Amino acid sequence: MARYSQERKEAILKKLLPPQSMTVAEVSQSEGVSSKTLYHWRDKLRKEGQPVPGKTLTSDEWSAEAKLAVIIETAPMSEAEISQYCREKGLYREHVLEWKQDCLGGFQSSKSQAKEIKIQAKADKAEIKSLKRELRYKDKALAETAALLVLRKKLSALWGDDNEES
Repeated sequence: MARYSQERKEAILKKLLPPQSMTVAEVSQSEGVSSKTLYHWRDKLRKEGQPVPGKTLTSDEWSAEAKLAVIIETAPMSEAEISQYCREKGLYREHVLEWKQDCLGGFQSSKSQAKEIKIQAKADKAEIKSLKRELRYKDKALAETAALLVLRKKLSALWGDDNEES
């Protein structure tokens, strides 16, 4: 089994990526690396969040890391460059814009989410306080009832059965 240095791996994988955008079969043949190894390397890159061609997924199936990587890569690009990038990756420009809005929406809503969490925590504390108060009340009532039963039993033992006197 052949071992490849990291630099060699990167050089081979660059051939799969734009601007060369060679197929796995072409790279396999030209570099002498098995296609199975190339697929493994490509899948590994995809899991790391890098958008790579092949096994084209619909935009809904992209991982969050890959979507973020696309947003970061396209941030400094002009409109024409974004369009070219989308063609190379098999994306629609609208998807990239939607993902960007989702990310921005996530950052903007974090303040409102924090506020909602704070309100919910306050409500939870009030409910816990109410339940503890109710539990104390019921514990006291139970203790009082138990004391009365014990006293009645002691009284019956001391005076004898009430049925005998009647």
